[in-house]
Amino acid sequence: MSRHADGAWIIERAKALGFDLCGIVRAERFPELEKFREWLSLGYAGEMKYLEDPRRTDPSLVMQDLRGVIVCAMNYNTAHPYSVEAAAGIERESQQPRGWISRYAWGDDYHIVMWKKLNALVDALKERFPEPFAARAYADTGPVAERVFAKHAGLGWLGKNTLLLNKEYGSWLFLGVILTSLDVSPSLDPAESLSPDLCGSCRRCLDACPTQALVAPYVLDARRCISYLTIELRGSIPEKFRESIGWHVYGCDICQDVCPYNRKAPVSPMAEFQPRDQGQENSQMLPILERLAEMDPSEFQQTFRNSAVKRTKWAGLVRNACIALGNTAVRPETDDGSRTEALFRRLSKSEISTIAESADWSLRSIQRRSK
Repeated sequence: MSRHADGAWIIERAKALGFDLCGIVRAERFPELEKFREWLSLGYAGEMKYLEDPRRTDPSLVMQDLRGVIVCAMNYNTAHPYSVEAAAGIERESQQPRGWISRYAWGDDYHIVMWKKLNALVDALKERFPEPFAARAYADTGPVAERVFAKHAGLGWLGKNTLLLNKEYGSWLFLGVILTSLDVSPSLDPAESLSPDLCGSCRRCLDACPTQALVAPYVLDARRCISYLTIELRGSIPEKFRESIGWHVYGCDICQDVCPYNRKAPVSPMAEFQPRDQGQENSQMLPILERLAEMDPSEFQQTFRNSAVKRTKWAGLVRNACIALGNTAVRPETDDGSRTEALFRRLSKSEISTIAESADWSLRSIQRRSK
């Protein structure tokens, strides 16, 4: 059996397991990996020190005898409104202030969903190829640049918002990889061209970013990114970004919401990616902000079990909820705001400095706007 045929079988098997896209690429030091070093040197990674792992720019350090990378992608789009549309709807309905959780975290933890399917593909490889070989699966969990491998495997191009873009699926894609010592031919022949960059002159993602985190096309300063500020940053969120964060309590989808390639992106059939308890007080799509701010650690663990939201940790989510409440003060026609103010007064005495400081800022912000 030819190596090319083996590669075709892998891609076919991956799609049978539920992946929407699959490609194979040689484990090389692609130019984008060298640019990543430059990005790090500019300090754009902020406090994400794990990105400085040298294995991220040299895949040969990840696994001995590494030859190829199998890249798998899974669509997580749903039929629900995008963040700007949802915000307008909440405002019209005069409901209790709610927060926005990034689309990818509405359902089950994608790390677990992807990792199980990737390992099912590894098991299939072991049945198909009897000779001993190494294989290691990562679902956004290893020191690898999934987007770079995905680009060179032919799955799409890297857009101006720095995400992988596919002409059919847009950017609503989870990426996972299997690093292997198997010698299987790449999905793209050396004579074939990579997916063309179809961003053209469009700059909607850059212009729409509330914090101007996209400092240039294809360049993200993570220190300004709402996703970084609400998830990765463990300390206090800089005051200069707080109003721009708006109602976001976990991540941000704006640069994807405005992307033309996401307008007609298909909806995922995966039940695991549908929002939990939509419309309810404990909705993981549009949670009530006061409820988030009042959560204790045990309730946080119970509510977000098997959810990607765990990444921000309890103190981070309460901090974020305080700031979002400060930006979405209770409207006079629905509440006089006394309960929110009482909540902030209590939280401002918290032993957790990031919570206390954020609650105090939000209380002052509400009082200032009410004058």
